Amino acid sequence: MADHKGSNKTTTLNFIDVFSGAGGLSCGLEQAGLRCLLGVDINKSAIQSFLANHKHAVAFDGDIKKLDKKKLDQLLGGQTVHAVVGGPPCQGFSTVGKGDPKDERNSLFMEFFRLVKVTVPWFVVIENVTGLLAKKNEKTLQNIFWQFEKLGYHLGVQVLSAEKFGTPERRRRTIIIGTRLPVNVVFPIETHDTTINDKYVGPVTVAQALADLSAAKGQIHNHDLNFAALKSETDKKRLARIPEGKGIRYKKDEDQYLPKNLKLGVDWSKLPENRFRQTKYQRLDGQKPSPTIMTHRHGYFHPTENRYLTQREAARLQSFPNDFIFYGPVSEQWRQIGNAVPPKLGEAIGKSIVRMLKEYQTNQSKKAQVQNKKSAPKELLEHKIGRVRGGAFRYKVKNSDETLNN
Repeated sequence: MADHKGSNKTTTLNFIDVFSGAGGLSCGLEQAGLRCLLGVDINKSAIQSFLANHKHAVAFDGDIKKLDKKKLDQLLGGQTVHAVVGGPPCQGFSTVGKGDPKDERNSLFMEFFRLVKVTVPWFVVIENVTGLLAKKNEKTLQNIFWQFEKLGYHLGVQVLSAEKFGTPERRRRTIIIGTRLPVNVVFPIETHDTTINDKYVGPVTVAQALADLSAAKGQIHNHDLNFAALKSETDKKRLARIPEGKGIRYKKDEDQYLPKNLKLGVDWSKLPENRFRQTKYQRLDGQKPSPTIMTHRHGYFHPTENRYLTQREAARLQSFPNDFIFYGPVSEQWRQIGNAVPPKLGEAIGKSIVRMLKEYQTNQSKKAQVQNKKSAPKELLEHKIGRVRGGAFRYKVKNSDETLNN
C-alpha cells in the first residue's frame, strides 16, 4: 500500500464481507467506492448470487472455521485488506427469539475477530439486530469492544434506521464501526425522513420504489408473478376488498371490509386481547416506506394488486439495484433478500468510512507541511465508543500517528 504521508490522494479501500449472504452490505459499500475482494458464507445459493453481482470478488462457501490463514491468503492473492465487514448470525441477540446471550452462535463473533486479527485492516464494520444493545447483552457488547481494543481499534455503536438513508423500508439495525487510524469514528449522515437546510426531505415510499423494476436493458429479474399469486380464491376475494395500507387485525376491521360470506369465522372474544397477533391481509401503503422485509413472502401484499410481492419487488424495497440478480429456488431468493443489509444503508456506511480515511490523509498532509519527519510521537487517545442501556462505557486506546502501510 502506498504511503499516504504528505498526500491527500484518495485510496480505493478493499474489503472482505464475512457472513455476506447475497451481498447487500457489500453492494452498498461498492456503491460508495469501496472494492469487495471476498465474500464468506455457508449458504451456496447466497454465494452464487454474491459472485454473480460482485465482479471483482471471489468467495468461500463453507464453514468459516475452516477458512484458515493459508486458504485466506490463496483467495486474496496478496491483495491488501483495508476493511473487514459483516453480520454474524444474530439469533442469540434477537429481540424476537429467545435472546440467549449464551447462544453458541454468538461465538461466530470470534471468527469474525479472528479474520480481523489475520488481516489487520484499517476499518471494521459489524451489523446486527437492535437486540445487541439490550441490557441483557451489555456484557457481550463490552466484550466485543474489549477484544478489538486489544488489537488497537476504537469503536462506535449506533442503531441506524434504513429509511433515513433512502431505503423504502423501515428497518433498524445495530451498526458497529471501528478503526485503528487516529481519527474519530463517524457514522452516516441522514439524508431522508429528516430536515436538511430547514427543508424536510421525506422517505422513499413503496409506490416510488415499485414504479420502476427494470434493469438497464429493460428486463425485470426475479419477478415471479406465478409464485406471488394467491392460491385460494377466497383469499383473493378477501384481499380485493382491503384498501391500500389497510388490513384485518380487529373485529371492527373485519366488519368494515368483509361481507358476511367472506368473514374469517373467528371468535374474536377468545383471541388474546381480542385481536390477531399479526395483521392479516395487510396491504402495503404506497405512500409510506414498507415494514421490515423478512425472509418469506407471507404477509407482504401488493398495495393495489391482489397478490403477494415478487422477489424483485421485495428486493427493490430493500434498495437493491434492479440489475442485482438472485439465484437459487424462489424461497432461497426470499431468504437472501430478507437477510440482507439494505444496500442504501451499506452505501451510507461506506461513505462514513471514506470520510474517516480522508480525515486521516488530510491530517497527515498537514503534519507533513509542519514537520518533515516520518512520524509523530505516539499519543494516548480517549474515545467514547457508545452508549448501552444502563450507562456509557469508555476505553482508552493507544494509537500511533505514524503512517499505516499495511
